[in-house]
Amino acid sequence: MEVHMHNFFFGIYPYIALSVLVIGSIARYERDPFTWKSSSSQLLRRKQLMIGSVLFHVGILVIFFGHLFGLLTPIWIFDALGISHGAKQVLAIVAGGIAGIFALVGGLMLLHRRLMDPRVRATSSFADTGILFLLMAQLVLGLGTILVSLQHLDGHEMTKFMSWAQGIFTFQADAAAQITDVSWLFKLHLVLGLTIFLVFPFTRLVHMLSAPVRYLWRPGYQVVRSRRRPSQMAGE
Repeated sequence: MEVHMHNFFFGIYPYIALSVLVIGSIARYERDPFTWKSSSSQLLRRKQLMIGSVLFHVGILVIFFGHLFGLLTPIWIFDALGISHGAKQVLAIVAGGIAGIFALVGGLMLLHRRLMDPRVRATSSFADTGILFLLMAQLVLGLGTILVSLQHLDGHEMTKFMSWAQGIFTFQADAAAQITDVSWLFKLHLVLGLTIFLVFPFTRLVHMLSAPVRYLWRPGYQVVRSRRRPSQMAGE
């Protein structure tokens, strides 16, 4: 049973999550292009919003591209460049740890603002709040994996995840077998990450597909007011 669950979550679930991510995002853009944005609440607690948003988005972008290039770059390229697996592991720990803390602090500021200010809470949907909780949980798990990684500074564990990720994208039937013996913390981190991909098209995260680098220098935020009546918003 355990083997079947492992093969499902790391051999089949990735394709389900990625398929929904791609098809769902395209369908949403084609069907509801006006929802392809991050609908800002009123400019309440503006300083907290701006600081939290910058920390969160910078941290998330570094983590995303770090994972993207770190996992999908063929191992032989690092070997050809003379970058040892241990050096790559240390770089991932340091850069990922700093970016993770940035994103977690910023995300908690945004979550606090969304939950504790009644006016912001009234304009927030279940998806807005729910995806923030999922991202905070994922960041905590990601930072927790650093403690495990510190016990494997030779980088051997990281090559397992690289082989798994590249196996998924090259449709290798035995991809799941690459990470059979890794820590349960890493497995939980991977499953939650895939789940975030799964729900991505149905949340405010889709706006990150529209040139996300603009978050590094955007000067302010646009006020977007809902047409729903106050009684409808309060009932959500």
